[in-house]
Amino acid sequence: MKVKICGITNLSDALRACEAGADAIGFVFYGKSPRLITPQTALSISEKLPPFVKKTGLFVEQTPNEIDEICSFAKLDLAQIHTEAGDSFLARLKTPFLKVVRARKREDLERFKGEYRLIDAFTESYGGDGKRLPIEWFNGADCSKIILAGGLKTELLSAIKPLGFYGADVSSGVEKTKGIKDPALLAEFIKAAKRDWGKQSRWSG
Repeated sequence: MKVKICGITNLSDALRACEAGADAIGFVFYGKSPRLITPQTALSISEKLPPFVKKTGLFVEQTPNEIDEICSFAKLDLAQIHTEAGDSFLARLKTPFLKVVRARKREDLERFKGEYRLIDAFTESYGGDGKRLPIEWFNGADCSKIILAGGLKTELLSAIKPLGFYGADVSSGVEKTKGIKDPALLAEFIKAAKRDWGKQSRWSG
């Protein structure tokens, strides 16, 4: 399972995430978030990260031009875009992007079926407050292109991993305070997500 550590606000947390085996780190550029980071600080972190770790930005209120400018300036690989933005908005982006579905009901899981997408619980704050989707919603679904977000913690991974998710996106579940990661929780989550669950997984041989 791929792991993204979101809400990174400082270099030490970013480096710890990379050392623990994170596949991606995320910066939040939503002005109302307690994890807000400036493009300048994001750049200073991006420049010091290993080359195979993806750098992503979460955007809510910016225009396509602003998103492209920030991603280019901060040397980001990917933009997370909430799909309420609409197709015409997405078509104007030059930066590679990942669609984010804020699910209110089980049927929302079928949006963009067949595409890689991030599925999070609907919140007015656009994530980061620990709200979790019912795991039973995903029973019987093809989760191989879904990145699950929202209220994830290490102890939940034993129930999540057998469903075959492509990845997990965690923020509040590995924090001491909002925007500051807990080194032990961070390492435990990534280790558990990367663990071979063998026969527990329906994808195993």
